[in-house]
Amino acid sequence: MAVPGASLAPILLLGLGTCLATAPRPTGVECVVFNEEYMNCTWGSGQTLMANYSLYYWYDNKPPVVECQQYMWEHGVRIGCHFEQSEIKQFKPFHVRVNASLNGQTLEIPSDLMELQNLVKPGAPINLTISNTSNNQLLLNWSSPYPKPGCLEHVVKYKSNKDTSWMKQEVKGRIFSFPSVDYEKFYTFYVRSKVNNFCGRTQLWSEWSVPIFWGSNSTSRGVAEEQLQWFWIHTVLIPITSCLLLLVLVVLLVRMERVRVIIMPRIPNPSKNFDDLFITHNGDFQEWVGVPKDVVESFKPNYSESICHVSELPSKEGYEPLQDNSTHPPGVAGPQEHGPYKNSYVGA
Repeated sequence: MAVPGASLAPILLLGLGTCLATAPRPTGVECVVFNEEYMNCTWGSGQTLMANYSLYYWYDNKPPVVECQQYMWEHGVRIGCHFEQSEIKQFKPFHVRVNASLNGQTLEIPSDLMELQNLVKPGAPINLTISNTSNNQLLLNWSSPYPKPGCLEHVVKYKSNKDTSWMKQEVKGRIFSFPSVDYEKFYTFYVRSKVNNFCGRTQLWSEWSVPIFWGSNSTSRGVAEEQLQWFWIHTVLIPITSCLLLLVLVVLLVRMERVRVIIMPRIPNPSKNFDDLFITHNGDFQEWVGVPKDVVESFKPNYSESICHVSELPSKEGYEPLQDNSTHPPGVAGPQEHGPYKNSYVGA
């Protein structure tokens, strides 16, 4: 059996330069027919190829040789050729030749013969459905985008939530029967396909289908319950706990303030008691304390005496010395004292 994309056997032509002989060359041409809709043939990567490659192909052993119409590019280098559905012919020998050009020199790299019916990769199965029969069996059905569903064989991969490894089962048709289902388990199913030996000899499997589920998902229930618990914790328990904690703190602060007032009482500020005295009564104490006006008027002085002038005039007689009054008995007036001035009093 010929392996798809067999390695090319590079033939170094005489007279080629050293640069072309040492330049990286494709190690093989790999062609894949995708669901019989299109085909891609690739021969390398843009990060490793340096030369300019051209692909030529033909069917049977009869030219004409046709050059690729749609090259695939990567980093400015040709890495493959894209074929439309109209260019694909199965059950006919398919020949490919790749020419590498570098610095004006060309190297012809032929490839092995290919048969495109052996290079088909079908599309992944679609529309998976599960039905439960009365005898505790599951029937898994699906459809395929491949235009020839009768040419396919399938593999079903399944596992329950209590299994540690996947189970695989080959299926010829598009129905899979799963007996003895356990209703306490949660099952996951995948399906993939490939062309059978009646329509080709390929080893190219399709991609796995989108999974389909059936059963009692205890894990999901557990996750849901856990999410519900977290919901109650975040939306109910935490707010209530925060409010209670805040209330306790407020009570403690009030009690601490009362204790502080008892231990260290505040010194009263008397200035507020005299605001009316200075603001409303302009400092009038009697008016502020409420003393009647007639009482206030009675305390005001009312003088009617005339003014008296007092003066001293000098005496006309000479100065007479003062007599010592110590020789006179007490209580007896002595002789009249004379001074240099004569006292005078003028009164009203």
